[in-house]
Amino acid sequence: MKTPSLSTIILALALAGCVSKNSAAPTQASATPALPSSVSAGSAVTHGHLLLSTSKSTLATEGRDPAEFPAYVAQLKDKARQQGIDDATLNTAFNGVHFVDRAISADRNQPENKVTLSEYLGRVLTTAKIQQARDSLQQYRAQLAPVSQRSGVQPEYIVALWAMESHFGNIQGREEVISAISTLAFEGRREAFFTRELIAALHIIQQQHIAPGDLQGSWAGAMGQNQFMPSSFLRYGADGDGDGRIDIWHNTADVFASTANYLTKEGWKAGGSWGREAILPVDFVPEMAGLKANQAKTVGEWQKLGVRLTREANLPDTQQKAWIIIPEDSPVRAFMVYDNFRTLLRWNRSWYFAISIGMMADAMSQ
Repeated sequence: MKTPSLSTIILALALAGCVSKNSAAPTQASATPALPSSVSAGSAVTHGHLLLSTSKSTLATEGRDPAEFPAYVAQLKDKARQQGIDDATLNTAFNGVHFVDRAISADRNQPENKVTLSEYLGRVLTTAKIQQARDSLQQYRAQLAPVSQRSGVQPEYIVALWAMESHFGNIQGREEVISAISTLAFEGRREAFFTRELIAALHIIQQQHIAPGDLQGSWAGAMGQNQFMPSSFLRYGADGDGDGRIDIWHNTADVFASTANYLTKEGWKAGGSWGREAILPVDFVPEMAGLKANQAKTVGEWQKLGVRLTREANLPDTQQKAWIIIPEDSPVRAFMVYDNFRTLLRWNRSWYFAISIGMMADAMSQ
């Protein structure tokens, strides 16, 4: 999954931010995007960073002593050499590497406040953001059209992810990725994961997609306008303008192509919808809701069980496979979702996030 988003950190004081686009399985319990992926906008929060007060205690009282960090970096370099990273890359990438205490603080102190789906959507799907998304869809239509034709991913979904992950490229995070990821690997709770991400980041530098000094992102290493983790960059990054480089920091052609490539490789059904809000019958059995394979039914079967959609336009084929989800474990709001919703969850495992992307895409189409 694409690990560590804009909605993630913009709402960090109310929602739990974590790395989206990773390998964790989607869960209903996650009300917010999983580790920072693709978010600021205030003195308390900046995209990809949780600006929380730093505890007076150090890692020496909780785990590894920060004084051991330089020796640990030397070990990371040895591991990187074994993975094909040359010394020239190591020397430039680790020049000025430092312990990032705020990365540890942010990772350990992610807010756990819960909000309802309606509260979440009210914050991330503002009238102003939807209008900016519509304007961007028109502004970049010439770039988006060929990407959509090749991938089958509708332009509205590409723009919606761009909007949520980095507020249309404006909030990408300013942390030095090599230092941040090295620090999180050193901290040890997810050492193997962050070590893999570090080596992936070094491959990005070695392949000359970006200069080491420009490799910036969130405190957890999510990078660029679509907030890819380094491993996702290597797996899904695409050269949208044919210049031989993949620049998701500055080049919207590459951003759009990479976003579409991610969704396509993760199973996007060309031209398909994500889902629709639904009305459940009073006798609906809650255990029927969920995204497991054995909980899928055709749209026609759901309709026979009394499930109705709140909007009657553009109904899917009655033979289309669908699931019913109830994000808040109560019949307050329910949705009938399709395969593309499950693909959005591979980008970010939060049900709230995936619903917001679908709704923003729908709003742009209206």
